[in-house]
Amino acid sequence: MATTGNHKVRNGKEVQDDNMAEQERAQQETSNRAQDCAVERPLSQHGIQHGDGERWVMGNLLLCFLLLVLLGGCASTPPASQGGGDGRLTTKQANDVTVYALSLIGTPYRYGGNTPQSGFDCSGLVQHVYRTRAGIVTPRTVAAMQRWGRAIPQSALRSGDLVLFGTRSPPDHAGIYVGKGRFVHAPSTGGVVRLDHLDSRHWSRRLLGSRRP
Repeated sequence: MATTGNHKVRNGKEVQDDNMAEQERAQQETSNRAQDCAVERPLSQHGIQHGDGERWVMGNLLLCFLLLVLLGGCASTPPASQGGGDGRLTTKQANDVTVYALSLIGTPYRYGGNTPQSGFDCSGLVQHVYRTRAGIVTPRTVAAMQRWGRAIPQSALRSGDLVLFGTRSPPDHAGIYVGKGRFVHAPSTGGVVRLDHLDSRHWSRRLLGSRRP
């Protein structure tokens, strides 16, 4: 009987030990579920399931990267360029050059001048407009402009192109073409920056060539 009693006691202890082990496993599983819920909660607040969490995170990282790229682009300024043989002036830059050149009509002529405050000579006007609106550096003399940029026929002229004049090469006068057969230039001492037509009797005889920056 003692042996049987001892056996029952041992069996009872084993059952008790099994119950305690089961309770510990249950508590551990509850703790693990609570941790999982804590990880998923930030995503679930946005209505995103756990299976979509990785895609949601990657999408937001990509969006942030694109915003940084756009902001960086908005903050940049046009780099200074010496002009190129293949024509570096974009359509937007050409439009900006045209509008700005027209806005300077009426500025007094001044030999050697290259700012609105000091006045302009013909090459100073060209240099100021291209640098200010396109970040492009032009030669300071009209004679050097004959080899600057890319030569184009008169039939292919577009707004923002350079037009050169003279009785013979090298040219001695320059202006900026602004469309519809017109160009802006600083003509002579005592005058002002003005708008003229390429097909006028005087300028049509003196047109030597056209260049695209």
